[in-house]
Amino acid sequence: MKVLVVIDCQNDFIDGTLPAFKAVSMIEYLKNKIKNFKQEVVYTMDTHDENYLNTTEGKNLPVKHCIKNTDGWKLREGIYKENCKIFEKNSFGCIELVKYLEKLYNQKKLESVEFTGICTDICVITNVLLTKAHLPELEIIVDSKACSAVTEKTQLEAIDIMKMCQIKII
Repeated sequence: MKVLVVIDCQNDFIDGTLPAFKAVSMIEYLKNKIKNFKQEVVYTMDTHDENYLNTTEGKNLPVKHCIKNTDGWKLREGIYKENCKIFEKNSFGCIELVKYLEKLYNQKKLESVEFTGICTDICVITNVLLTKAHLPELEIIVDSKACSAVTEKTQLEAIDIMKMCQIKII
């Protein structure tokens, strides 16, 4: 089985309070990719509460975003594929996602995992490298056309770092 992971494609990161570079322009490509993907799709959602500015992340990035149950927190319309798993996370990486992929891999059900989403240079790279650390023999792919980073420069840097860590970039 192949799994497509869609990282944090939420309104705040697309055109809301904390938009990523070219997020708006990559969304249609990502929607088509999800629609045409014939195997399992899973999602992560950056999820914070009203106390966000008092967290370590909030002190370093003092912009309220992805506050649970707000419009900015919601996945972009047309991104979600019915009956798919969603992992809410309050940090860059999602341990529950990695545990889920590890379970599939250990059951000999997982052939490869492909990552897409926002932000390439923060949450995408963190989850890719967490997965690589836990499953070093698993084929891990990143579709760079279905990712958006904070800036064009950090998009290219994140892609280069993942290549150096033996991640397949398409």
